[in-house]
Amino acid sequence: MKGLKSTAALVVVLAGLGAYIYFVTWKQPSSDTPKEDKVFASVKSDKIDELKVRSASGDTTTLKKSGGTWALTAPVSAAADEADVSGITSNLGTLAITRVVDENPTDLKQYGLATPRIEVDFQQEGDKTGHRLLLGDKSPTGGDLFAQRDGEKRVFLVSAFQESTFNRSSFDLRDKTLIKFDRDKVDGLTVDADGKTIQIAKDGGDWKLEKPLQVQADFGSVEELVGRLQSVQMKSIVASDATPADLKKFGLDKPAATVTFDIGSARASLVLGGAADATSVYARDSSRPMVMTVESALLTDLKKGADAYRRKDIFAFRAYNATHVELTRGGQTVVFEKVKGTGKDAQDTWRRVSPNAKDVDKDTMDGMLTKFANMRAASFVDASAKTGLDSPALTLDVKYEDGKKEEKVTFGAVGGDVYAAVPGQPGAAKVDSTDFNEALKQLDELSK
Repeated sequence: MKGLKSTAALVVVLAGLGAYIYFVTWKQPSSDTPKEDKVFASVKSDKIDELKVRSASGDTTTLKKSGGTWALTAPVSAAADEADVSGITSNLGTLAITRVVDENPTDLKQYGLATPRIEVDFQQEGDKTGHRLLLGDKSPTGGDLFAQRDGEKRVFLVSAFQESTFNRSSFDLRDKTLIKFDRDKVDGLTVDADGKTIQIAKDGGDWKLEKPLQVQADFGSVEELVGRLQSVQMKSIVASDATPADLKKFGLDKPAATVTFDIGSARASLVLGGAADATSVYARDSSRPMVMTVESALLTDLKKGADAYRRKDIFAFRAYNATHVELTRGGQTVVFEKVKGTGKDAQDTWRRVSPNAKDVDKDTMDGMLTKFANMRAASFVDASAKTGLDSPALTLDVKYEDGKKEEKVTFGAVGGDVYAAVPGQPGAAKVDSTDFNEALKQLDELSK
C-alpha cells in the first residue's frame, strides 16, 4: 500500500512537471529565431488615418480621421470617441511580439486564427497599402493571444491585456456624449423636475437663482451641475430615429425632468424619461432624433430642490481682509479694529476699541474671524420656522477690504441649533453650532 502511495505521488509530480514544460516551452522556437520587438515596426500611431475594427461579437466599425478628428463612417455616421480610438492607434504603434510560436502553421484552428476573433485593418497617411492585425485565442497560460499580421503565415504571441483595447464595438468607438454644448457660453439654465422649476442665470462672473426665489447662487454647485451635464455619457442607444410612439413608450412625451440651456441666443435641451432598468433612464437631446439611456443618478441629481443651488457661504469676508468688527450680544457691543503695522517687516495687530480700549491677541482674533468667515449653510428654513432670530444670540457687523465693503449677519439659537439671517436672503440658514459656540468662547477671551 505504501508503495502504491509513493507511485501515485510520483505520478502527480511528473504530471505537474509536464504541464509546466508544456506551458513554458510550448511551441518555443529555436534559440536562433530572430527577435522582433514591434508587430508593426514602421507604423506611427499619429499617422494612422483609417481604421476598420471587427470585434469578437462580429460588430464591424469603419473610421476615418480628417483634420485631426476621428469619425465613424460605418455602420453609422457619427463623431468618434477620441480616447477609445486613440487607444487603438497608440497600441498599434507600440504592440510588441512576445514570442513567435509557429513559422509555418498547417492548422490555424488550434490558434483560433482560422476565423480570427478580432480583426483590425488600418492605413497610414500617404501609404498605398494598409496593415492588418488578426487576434485569435489565448495561449494555454492565458497571458498571451495568438496573432498574425499583414497576410503572413507566421503565428506569434502578443500580451493578452491588449484584447480589451482592440475588441471594441461600434458603440464603444462612437462619441457617447449625451448632449453637446459650449460650457463657457452657457449663461442660463432651467431645470423642470417633480413639478418644480429652478431657473439660474449668469450674474456677471457669478450665478444667481431667479426661480423659485431670487438669491445669489452657490457658484461651485451650479458649475458642478453644468459640468455634470456636459460630461455625462449615454449607456446605450435604444432608437436611432424615434417616432412619437417611441417617445411615449420611453416616457419622453411627459418627461420626468427637462434641462434647458441658454447659450447666448441659442438654446439646447435634454429630456429624461422613464426607467429603462434599475440603474438607467431613457434620455433624449431635443436636437437629435435618437433615444438613449443614461445613469438614473442624473435624474436624482436633477430632482434636487432650489436650496441645493443657493449660496452656502454666510459671509464673503475673510479673516485676512477684515478691518473693523462689531459684535453685539445680550445688548452689549464689542468693537475691534485692525491696526496697520509700521516699519520694516511689521505685522498688523488687532485692538479692542470699546469697551475698555486694549490690544488683543492676534491669533485668538484671527481664529474667531476664521470660524465666522468659514461658516456655511447646512440647510435652509423659511421665515415661519423657529430660529431664535426674534431674540438674536449675536449680531456680527464686519467691514473688510479697507472698509470698502461691509456685511451684517444676525444669529439665533433654538435648543442646540444655530441659524443665520443674511440681509436680502429669505428665511434663514442653519449653521454648525460647534463652530459658532467656539467663536463665542474666543469672543469671551477677547472681551476680558
